[in-house]
Amino acid sequence: MNSFSRRRRLTAAALTALAVATSATACGSGSGGTGTKAADNGTYTVWDPYPQFAKGSAWAKLLDACGTEAGVKIERTGFDTSDLANKTLLAAQQGNSPDVLVVDNPVVSTLAEAGVLTSTDDNKLDTSKADPNLLAAGQSGGKTYGTPIGANTLALYYNKEVLKAAGVDIASVEDWTSLTAALAKVKKAGKKGITFSAIGTEEGSFQFLPWFWGAGAELTALDSGQAVSALALWKDWLAEDYAPNSVLNNTQTTSWQEFATGDYAFGENGTWQLANAEKAGFDYGVIPVPAADGGSASAPTGGEFVTVPVQGDTGRYGTTQKIATCLTSTQNLYDTDTTLSYVAPTTEVQDKQVAADPKLKPWVQAVKAAKGRTSDDLGTRYPKISEQLWKAVQSALSGSKSPKDALAAAQSAVK
Repeated sequence: MNSFSRRRRLTAAALTALAVATSATACGSGSGGTGTKAADNGTYTVWDPYPQFAKGSAWAKLLDACGTEAGVKIERTGFDTSDLANKTLLAAQQGNSPDVLVVDNPVVSTLAEAGVLTSTDDNKLDTSKADPNLLAAGQSGGKTYGTPIGANTLALYYNKEVLKAAGVDIASVEDWTSLTAALAKVKKAGKKGITFSAIGTEEGSFQFLPWFWGAGAELTALDSGQAVSALALWKDWLAEDYAPNSVLNNTQTTSWQEFATGDYAFGENGTWQLANAEKAGFDYGVIPVPAADGGSASAPTGGEFVTVPVQGDTGRYGTTQKIATCLTSTQNLYDTDTTLSYVAPTTEVQDKQVAADPKLKPWVQAVKAAKGRTSDDLGTRYPKISEQLWKAVQSALSGSKSPKDALAAAQSAVK
């Protein structure tokens, strides 16, 4: 690839998509400074979305170690997730991309379609050990752009005390019918049912997707009967007071705060709440979100990809590949994903994680059933679809439209 391809005009679709795709749903956050690639060929730049990890942290030490192994010095900059995507686009326009970019998985296809990233055909990254469902989030147009460094997703936390008082055996919760029956028992026992986030942002779509996909719906047909059944499920829960009206404004954080009061039987939330769950003051468990007719529903994957941006100097790729390979080696994935509270993207490391912490078993199960939001080659189409999806959820739950009419309007807007 030459410098011209690197400076190609970024598409309007890519710029628009980033406004939605970079909404933080399941990633690290904070504020970071700026960084540019050093002119010295012995220095390689790495940009990541982990500004919370300062120099001297386990993550920073890993980067330095991988640089040493490759025979170079690492110049690392951590950005806020949305900041990182925008600065990456700007750097590509200016011909000054970092050598290694660790980026939120929904953004990968957007950057790839904009010509910012090299494919694994070009950069020779080995992705053979990564779980295919996780790798799919970094695929576009039949090519793969990078490799996952870790994943998180959604599942159902449950309060063991609340369920016991209501006479609910968690083993009986296998599908939507049994889950709804459990919520009815909890309400009858004087407790609250389930809380989640249905806010009118990407977070709302993120939380609705397990139910949407669990019904067998596809993002290319928002108005399907399966999609309507998923939205009707949520609508019915609010009507029966199994879920609170606050879900309309809940972020994933405020939804967690509701569950943490100890009054709710279930709370839909992510791997990133595990530390808070340990501090909640009550005995909890975790099960994957059930699909409509049983089994685990596909929940959307959070987490980042290690990618290699296009460079004008193609001679840098060999060393860059060594750095990226080091970051995603079996041993380093275990250490990194422990630091990031991620489930590893390979079965080998997942097994090691569960052996060290059995509480991760349901999360590994959920991650194995998970699906990338931009999978199925949706790419830059996903943000527009997602926006219409969360608008439909808001319309139906607020009562302004029926689930069927809300989703019909959403599909019409997408077309």
